[in-house]
Amino acid sequence: MTSDSPSITPRHVFRLGAVPGATPGKWIDVWTQRMPRTPLELVPLPVAGQRQALVAGDVDAALVRLPIDKTDLHAIPLYDEVPVVVVPIDSALTVAEDLSDDDLAGEVLISAQDDVLGVRIEGTRVPDFAPPVDTASAIELVAAGIGITIVPMSLARLHHRRDVTFRPLAEGPTSTMALAWLIDATTPNVETFIGIVRGRSATSSRR
Repeated sequence: MTSDSPSITPRHVFRLGAVPGATPGKWIDVWTQRMPRTPLELVPLPVAGQRQALVAGDVDAALVRLPIDKTDLHAIPLYDEVPVVVVPIDSALTVAEDLSDDDLAGEVLISAQDDVLGVRIEGTRVPDFAPPVDTASAIELVAAGIGITIVPMSLARLHHRRDVTFRPLAEGPTSTMALAWLIDATTPNVETFIGIVRGRSATSSRR
């Protein structure tokens, strides 16, 4: 390259936040192909800190779980996750393809401090110990045969262990994933990522 050749420098890094269970891989692949001069940095976020990360400008956009306080934010719902019951691999509950509230009567229902569903089922028992700090810890307790826990399917897969399995909870509350960003920070990069998530081609209009 000669001295008078134009310099090519990367544009601002696009910081994408993602809460546990989010699966942005396919969108990141498209971004990489479409925006080779703008690196994408994936920033893991706890659900409890998803809004603060956006408001503080720690990320340009984020894959979040609803509900979220939408003051000063835009949020596009993406998809709903079904809830599943995580049980020990040798549990009698595994004989069913899916489970109902009645099936869980008498079970100890463990809810982690980072629980995103807030499921309360009549007939289940409340643990006689403090809530575990996170979903991974709750699933460890399930593996030990202490009880069951109910989480979105992606979290059950994220924290998969050989000694536990899961079954869908019929008519249980879903968890909605969304793309959120600060209204006052709707940059061209944010608009590009919105287009990717919505399936727009590189040449399609943003309108």
